Amino acid sequence: MRRSRSLILATVTALAAGGAATYFAGNASAAVACAPAWSASTVYVGGNTASQNGHNYTAKWWTQNESPAVRSGQWDVWTDNGVCGGTNPSPSSSPSSSPSTSPSPSTSPSPSTSPSPSTSPSTPTGTLPKHFLTGYWQNFDNGAAPLKLASVPATYDLIAVAFADATGTAGAVTFNLDPGLATAVGGYTDAQFKADIATLHSRGKKVVISVGGEKGTVAVNSATAATAFADSVHRLIQTYGFDGVDIDLENGLNPTYMASALRSLRAKVGSSLIITMAPQTIDMQNPQSSYFKLALDIKDILTVVFTQYYNSGAMLGCDNNAAYGQGNVNFLTALACIPLQNGLRPDQIALGLPASTRAAGGGYVAPSVVNAALDCLAKGANCGTFKPPATYPGIRGAMTWSINWDVTNGNAWADTIDPHLATLP
Repeated sequence: MRRSRSLILATVTALAAGGAATYFAGNASAAVACAPAWSASTVYVGGNTASQNGHNYTAKWWTQNESPAVRSGQWDVWTDNGVCGGTNPSPSSSPSSSPSTSPSPSTSPSPSTSPSPSTSPSTPTGTLPKHFLTGYWQNFDNGAAPLKLASVPATYDLIAVAFADATGTAGAVTFNLDPGLATAVGGYTDAQFKADIATLHSRGKKVVISVGGEKGTVAVNSATAATAFADSVHRLIQTYGFDGVDIDLENGLNPTYMASALRSLRAKVGSSLIITMAPQTIDMQNPQSSYFKLALDIKDILTVVFTQYYNSGAMLGCDNNAAYGQGNVNFLTALACIPLQNGLRPDQIALGLPASTRAAGGGYVAPSVVNAALDCLAKGANCGTFKPPATYPGIRGAMTWSINWDVTNGNAWADTIDPHLATLP
């Protein structure tokens, strides 16, 4: 999210070449031994191997119940290593070649550097509804309606407080109420802010602290910074009662060390921790890009990703046929299809849009278009010319920047989309 959005002018006409290409190796006359047989109930992480239908496969990232024979295309979770033969033992509950839990210092690590997730992946954490609405609350005054936190409309289920502040310690964050906001709302103290979080909890709402934004300078690029990040966010959770953290680092991130930080935070807080991410559109074009890779590497503890489908210009969709211009149902559905077809679950995907034309530099769509995109993804109805390759009834919902801009615009965004979520499967 941004305090003042700037339009990305470049039009993307081809995907980055960083994606792993499908590799076919071996032949029938010199087949290697088969790896343990793939099991739908087993969790595999990057680097784990399995065999199916006489072929060996290697997982690119975390996966469970995704057949290698079906999901081994260029952008899929499995790499086809070619024909195998010989013994084919049953898989153990913990696949071989588990990745190291210590992050590699490389800035472009492979998925195998992520800590191994549990064999029982957690369900969406935080007791959020099956379909829910998220909004960012602005801790600053920029022309949108200034609000105390307890004044957030009841239509929002998850509120992201924007933003935490960087400190002089690499990776560490803190939180300070903005004096300009406090003045604009007639006074606002730290104690009142804490009480407002408790009030939202009493209404059944969840509140997370967002890290980053357009002007954010938080960087987690080392093991020391990862520890500082986890420790400082944990202190904020203990101090204010936040339910989790939102990653909105718009100036780049290191997926290895951020994954390490988030896993450490999860270990401190437990399964109730909500982890959300708000990448820019271009960050979710390729599974090998840093943001996309982070989402896949922490898939077992990730709550939801709400990609910012605005301020982006034209982008390729999952059909890889043409660049879709922003600001219409085709753009939303064709781009949301990319993570849905490349490793993330439907309940981990939500659509991020601006609440009004003043909230972003481009890409605003009427709330009715957001509803149509949700219908298209969840039910295959109300689509544009782009038709998703499947339906995703579990699609999680929608996010907006920002609650303040929505209130400024008469709550039109939330009042239109929130009731529509109840009509989804």
